[in-house]
Amino acid sequence: MGRLFPVLLLLASSLATAGTDTPPLVDAAWLNSHLGQDNIVVLDVRSGIDKGGDRSSFRKAHIPGSVYSSYTDDGWRESRDGVQGVLPPVSSMERLIGGLGIGNDDTVVIVPAGTGATDFGSAARVFWTFRVLGHEDVTILNGGFAGWQAAGYEVASGEGASRPFADFKGSVQEELIASLSEVQNAREHQGQLVDARPEDYFSGETSSPAATAPGTIPGSFNLPHQQFISQKADVWYLNEDSITANIDKAKLNAQSRTIAFCNTGHWAATDWFVLSELAGFSEVALYDGSMSEWSQDSDRPMQVAKRGLGKLLDFFN
Repeated sequence: MGRLFPVLLLLASSLATAGTDTPPLVDAAWLNSHLGQDNIVVLDVRSGIDKGGDRSSFRKAHIPGSVYSSYTDDGWRESRDGVQGVLPPVSSMERLIGGLGIGNDDTVVIVPAGTGATDFGSAARVFWTFRVLGHEDVTILNGGFAGWQAAGYEVASGEGASRPFADFKGSVQEELIASLSEVQNAREHQGQLVDARPEDYFSGETSSPAATAPGTIPGSFNLPHQQFISQKADVWYLNEDSITANIDKAKLNAQSRTIAFCNTGHWAATDWFVLSELAGFSEVALYDGSMSEWSQDSDRPMQVAKRGLGKLLDFFN
């Protein structure tokens, strides 16, 4: 299967540019050459994740013409029925996006901080949200704002661009969202569930406050999100050269319906982005409820590594 992925990566890139003129991942040089075009909206989503900054950091320095929206504070995710990190109602997302001056005809360039391995998930989750709402002309600036600065391009200060309210309308793409029932069905029928958390979470050695029990969904594959992120100097980039090897190591099938999850749907967004947008997987969904929802019910099985034996033990909390 390893021989297949380089071809799939090329296919994914060509398909991305076939539907729109915008690839899913761009570098600072690409953005600099497109900056100032009327239909380009640079959306800075820096937050406290990996010490990426906040609105005051944006005011001090940002890409010229960009608008700011905090990934953690402005409503891109919400807690509902005790589950953290789920997608808010479509009407809420339409107000949020329209309030930023983004319309359905705009090309959106999402800018993370570029300050750590976890930070890329911010941009990937916002990217997924746009795609769920039917907006395909969206991309991520690889390396984020830190990469822009490292490349030596112009930096502005102040409040950023002032854009008039836009009447953004979402058209929900249900196939990109995995529900609890679909996850249960996938597990029972040997579907491809992909746990994006680091191995110690997958094995149950470490647990998240968002989950009520350690371990993973039985039968899941482990594809740690941070394996795709590499540091160059002080900037963190998604490393496209690592994609094939990591997917081959996880023994994933590109033709199977795939569902990515983590604790709250943040790390999983990186896996979703890589598999769906760069690796050419045919069907990839994100389970935004993730372990925060799955672990709520003690009747749902959990899988943990049996210490000292390296074997897996299923148990019911």
